[in-house]
Amino acid sequence: MLLSRLRLRTPGWPKSPLSPAQQTPELLQIRAQHKTAIVTGSARGIGKAIAIRLAEDGYDVTVNDIPHNQAQAEEVVSQIKNLGRKSTLVVGDVSKRADVKQVIETSVKELGPLDTMVANAGIAQVKPLLKLTDDDFRRMFEVNVYGVFNCYIEAAKQMIEQGGGGKLIGAASIVAFKPFAMLSHYSASKWAVRGLTQAMAMEMAAHKITVNAYAPGIVGTAMWDLIDEELGKTTGAKKGDTIKKYTKELIALGRTSVPEDVSKTVGFLAGPDSEYMTGQTIVVDGGIIYT
Repeated sequence: MLLSRLRLRTPGWPKSPLSPAQQTPELLQIRAQHKTAIVTGSARGIGKAIAIRLAEDGYDVTVNDIPHNQAQAEEVVSQIKNLGRKSTLVVGDVSKRADVKQVIETSVKELGPLDTMVANAGIAQVKPLLKLTDDDFRRMFEVNVYGVFNCYIEAAKQMIEQGGGGKLIGAASIVAFKPFAMLSHYSASKWAVRGLTQAMAMEMAAHKITVNAYAPGIVGTAMWDLIDEELGKTTGAKKGDTIKKYTKELIALGRTSVPEDVSKTVGFLAGPDSEYMTGQTIVVDGGIIYT
């Protein structure tokens, strides 16, 4: 996607999308050879694994996370550079549209036109439904739904300005298919991501932008450590016992997922082999949910 870079660097280059006639074979060849991606919430866990996987697949990657996780995010940038790819860090909160715009603007300036947006950032909270406050519900949707919405919309605008084409990928969950008790607002937020992904896919098809999501199951990350600990307070289970119980009773393949299980699927969604897929939410859970 060289078109936006040429607009940035060439005086008088038109700001509107180029027509098919203007997209010469030479430009399109260079565009295909240079790939960039943004991965939000990529300082640790699944987001980190996705950023590393995309770098291994030949992407230059913009790492994004909140200020609290900046040190970890900087380590991810270093890892990507050690793989021989370019990388930059943009700190920001995906629930704020202005922050997302800044992430994209900086990524394009530093790495070049945007090919893939992975809206990975998300939060979880374990709490009985009847004890949820307005703030609990609002914050869950600000990050998990508005965060994905902001990334989808602003990335799509950038891709369209570049002449069209690109990949939008969002973080859903198995709870987007079957909710878990004590995770009601988290479950609702992920159902929203699944629906938004389908609707966005319908509207972006005309611009040759595909929109898909991934739905992890029980993954050995800090988020699931929190879920395990909080569920244990309700059930009396010791720390670690809930994940072990769920793994044994729910997962057909018999092991807890690792972040790389998910990043492999996202690598597929970001790559050329998924070009005829759009509007799908792919379950990666070892056999918990069957759709």
